[in-house]
Amino acid sequence: MPRIDMMGCYIDNLSMAETLQAIEKLIQSGEPSQHVAVNVDKVVKANKDPNLQRIINECALISADGMPIVWASRLLGKPLKERVTGVDLFEALMACSAEKAWRIYFLGATEAIVGKVKQHYETKYPDILIVGYRNGYWLPEQEKVVVEHIKLAQADLLFVAMSSPQKEQFLGRYQAEMKIPFAMGVGGTFDVVAGKIKRAPLWMQQSGLEWFYRFLQEPRRMYKRYFIEDMMFFWLMLKEIFR
Repeated sequence: MPRIDMMGCYIDNLSMAETLQAIEKLIQSGEPSQHVAVNVDKVVKANKDPNLQRIINECALISADGMPIVWASRLLGKPLKERVTGVDLFEALMACSAEKAWRIYFLGATEAIVGKVKQHYETKYPDILIVGYRNGYWLPEQEKVVVEHIKLAQADLLFVAMSSPQKEQFLGRYQAEMKIPFAMGVGGTFDVVAGKIKRAPLWMQQSGLEWFYRFLQEPRRMYKRYFIEDMMFFWLMLKEIFR
C-alpha cells in the first residue's frame, strides 16, 4: 500500500474506505497486526522517542489522524487523500464488527467508562460480539495477567484506550503474544462514546480546530500538550521543507 514519510513517521495514504478494506484483510489473515493513528502530538513524541517511532513505523496500518497532518502533507508535496481519525475509524469498525460477527475486546479508561462503552454498543448493535473488557489501570506485576486474559478471549479486534506512548508501547510489547489479528490504540475515544467528553462540531473537525474544542473542555490538562509540547511540530515541518 502507498506509504509516505511524515517527519520520521510513516503514514499509509488511504481513504477511510480503503483503510476498512485493509483492516478486513488483516483480520482475515489471522496474523497479529497493529494500527496507529498519527496526529501532531504523535509526530512530536516520536521525534523525541526513537522507540516510539520504531513501534509506529513497524505497524501494519498507519492512519492520518487530523487535518493538520493532511495540510502538512500537502505543504511537503506528498498529499494524503484524507484524514482517517481514530474516533471515526473506531465507530466504523463497530458497525462492521456487528455485521461481520467480529469478536471485540475493549481495554482502557476507568471501569465506569469502559462499561458504558460496552453497554452503548450492545444497545446500538444487538448482534455485536464483545468478548471482554477491562479498565486501563493495573500494577506492573498484574500486566501479564491482563495480557493472558485478553489472549484467552480470542478477539478479532482489540481497542486500547490509553494515552500515548503507553498504548503504543503496550501493544508493541504484547501484540504478538496476545495474537489479536487487529489491535488499535484509540486514546480518548472511550470518553467520547461514554459522554464524558464532547466531540467538536463537524465544521470544527473539518477546519482543523478539533484540538481547540478539546482544549476548551480540559484547559488545564491540555494546555501544556497543545501550546508548549506540540509547537515543535512547526519546527519539524520547517526543517522538512528546507531539506
